[in-house]
Amino acid sequence: MFRTMLGEFREFAVKGNVIDMGVGIVIGAAFTSIVRSFVDDIVTPILGVFTGGIDFSYLFVNLSGEDFATLTAAQEASAATLNYGLFINALISFLIVAWALFFVVKAINRLKREVEVRVEAEEPPADALVPADVALLREIRDLLAAQSAKASDR
Repeated sequence: MFRTMLGEFREFAVKGNVIDMGVGIVIGAAFTSIVRSFVDDIVTPILGVFTGGIDFSYLFVNLSGEDFATLTAAQEASAATLNYGLFINALISFLIVAWALFFVVKAINRLKREVEVRVEAEEPPADALVPADVALLREIRDLLAAQSAKASDR
């Protein structure tokens, strides 16, 4: 039983879709860290310049009733906080990832369409796929039908 289950698992794991999915997950994780760095290190500081130096990652609402100067201090004290600044950063990251994936999917769809057009252009006409003897028999049939039509017209 274990042997058959192991064999089934191996067959499942070696299929192209599973391998493609694994590669996609690894690339996605790497892409996520790049986007996170882009948002935290480039976008947020630029937005901070336009918003008077506000860093979104430090914006929070304290729900505990105590006074905390920073989000880090509130988190160290285990205070209940709404971290809407971190949410804004996550939202910006999501929008950047969605935008990038849109362009990736758009490029893939364009390539698929080009391949489909190329395949359609390369397809031989339907008559070219017919064996020579069948084509000859069809020709004879058509000639006989034409002769029969002429004979009936007389």
